[in-house]
Amino acid sequence: MMGTKKRVILIGLKPEVADYSNWPGLTPEKLMTELKIDQATLNSLGYDAQLCLVDLDETAETVVTQKLTETAFDCVMIGAGVRTIPDKFLLFEKLINIVHQHAPAARICFNTKPSDTAEAVQRWVQP
Repeated sequence: MMGTKKRVILIGLKPEVADYSNWPGLTPEKLMTELKIDQATLNSLGYDAQLCLVDLDETAETVVTQKLTETAFDCVMIGAGVRTIPDKFLLFEKLINIVHQHAPAARICFNTKPSDTAEAVQRWVQP
């Protein structure tokens, strides 16, 4: 039944470029651990979850475009680190348009912190 799993892409900032001002106590190491836990949780729930971590320059667009053209995803989650930080607004806007162009049938969801990613995905796509 491997081929029937719903594919989920988790788009977020690489831990080394994220802004931690809104998440006291969160460090790059803790963030990476949380992201891997999110991915493992989704996989254990029956999804095929893939991390797609980006930096802050133009390569972010290229990386996301490449992932979305290589694989058809059922759900695209864009993390709070991209979405909620005011100076990342343009990156968020660019990524939304890339998702719209390259994964028009995918559901889009948003988490509020690393630990509620599974809930965000489950609101829109069941495994």
